[in-house]
Amino acid sequence: MKIEDTRSVCPECLKIIPAEIYEENNIVWIRKNCPKHGEVTEKYWEDYDMYKRASRFARDGKGIDNPNVKYAGKNCPFECGLCKRHKSHTSLANIVLTNRCDLSCWYCFFFAKQGEKIYEPSLEQLRQMFRTLREEKPVATNAIQLTGGEPTLRDDLLDIIRIAREEGFEHVQLNTNGIRLANDPELAGKVREAGVNTIYLSFDGVTEKTNPKNHAEVYRTIENCRKVNLGIVLVPTVIKGVNDHELGAIIKFAVDNIDVIRGVNFQPVSLVGRMPKGEREKMRITIPRAIKNIEEQTNGEIGRDDFFPVPCIGSITDFVEALTERPKYDLSVHFACGMATYIFKDGDRLVPITRFVDIEGLFNHLGAKALELRHGKSKLLTSVKLLAQIGKFIDKEKQPKGFSLAKLLYNALVKHDYKTLGKFHYKTLFLGFMHFQDPWNYDIQRVERCAIHYAMPDGRIVPFCAFNVFPEFYRDKVQERYGMLPSEWEKRTGKKLQDDLYKRVTR
Repeated sequence: MKIEDTRSVCPECLKIIPAEIYEENNIVWIRKNCPKHGEVTEKYWEDYDMYKRASRFARDGKGIDNPNVKYAGKNCPFECGLCKRHKSHTSLANIVLTNRCDLSCWYCFFFAKQGEKIYEPSLEQLRQMFRTLREEKPVATNAIQLTGGEPTLRDDLLDIIRIAREEGFEHVQLNTNGIRLANDPELAGKVREAGVNTIYLSFDGVTEKTNPKNHAEVYRTIENCRKVNLGIVLVPTVIKGVNDHELGAIIKFAVDNIDVIRGVNFQPVSLVGRMPKGEREKMRITIPRAIKNIEEQTNGEIGRDDFFPVPCIGSITDFVEALTERPKYDLSVHFACGMATYIFKDGDRLVPITRFVDIEGLFNHLGAKALELRHGKSKLLTSVKLLAQIGKFIDKEKQPKGFSLAKLLYNALVKHDYKTLGKFHYKTLFLGFMHFQDPWNYDIQRVERCAIHYAMPDGRIVPFCAFNVFPEFYRDKVQERYGMLPSEWEKRTGKKLQDDLYKRVTR
């Protein structure tokens, strides 16, 4: 059954071609036909019922009032900038500090190949990238992720963090494998003091077999962050047949360390490169299949109906905008890009927020109140009614003890007391999914709505699934233009690239 038409690319020649999203046997597929290389069919979502439910929350965002490029994106995704065709502002900006890494994981989509130029933007270039993001309209970028490569290899990392704070970013994530945080007991405190809010920690499983990259170090990483109260989000790359049997165990590990671990953000693997069809079929896993694995592995404590697509919170944005009469942060990504929920630890039980909150009813209520405000209703009267009515969407008997969601929502939405949201994160565990695309499952509708972007030294801002899926158009050109030869880097720094590689000491 046909669902809709879209546009995609040929994974061989990268020609932009028409594509069709369709359902067959309750699985959603994408199909395209290149005149030169023939037909390609790939899994898009592994459950049509979940796809239909998620699609109800589809929305277009505000776009960009001051695009970085003049053209209108007719050749999307090969002329990104951002352009005026883009439908989402930058909700999280990635800033590549280096393409060097101390590991060489086979499934990584970002690393410095042998002999490739070393890309490490200067402090001046980084400050300018920060400013470009902060100048984005109608909503300035408020959150950045310092990434790589392995960003802790930068000797001036603390200076970079301080500059980010100076330029006005309230949320600074450090994306790392955690090895240096494990081996340097002082580093966690230093990055926290400099301004990092969250460690975005690679963590692919609870065993050495599923998590070879940092299995021996991750406990020290967590302990060092715990000592300085630096929150962690675990980031597992999910690969079918490799670690998808440990998703429930990863959640349990996070819950056991809920005092310092704030969330788990699962990322079904993006199969970039020239991978044979058989290998893709063996490793491909989509969000619905991973969620079903969680349901099975937690014995139903966390289930498929507990997850909602990222743009579901749009009604919250609409309400706050109507109340304040100012544009606000809007997570308007494509509904197929991500799903999420929150869970509480209530004694020995895991309680998803959906088990005591009517999520859809609450969102519909907020959306209705936003419309009332836009049609001239009194802000005071609407706020009072919201306080009186919000409780009807919450089952207080099932709500975890010592927690009042109604009070938290009122304080955040009406009083704009966002400290209460911080307290919420200390009591819950965020569970999310973000499935980045690859050339086979590429849907241009998704990249047009992307809200996770890369800033580049040339002033452009590029969506994640353009920057990394088609590196020859973006990442490679940036590294070639702004990078330096390995020999030059070694001469300038007095170091050897080989010395970066981590050598685990076994006893």
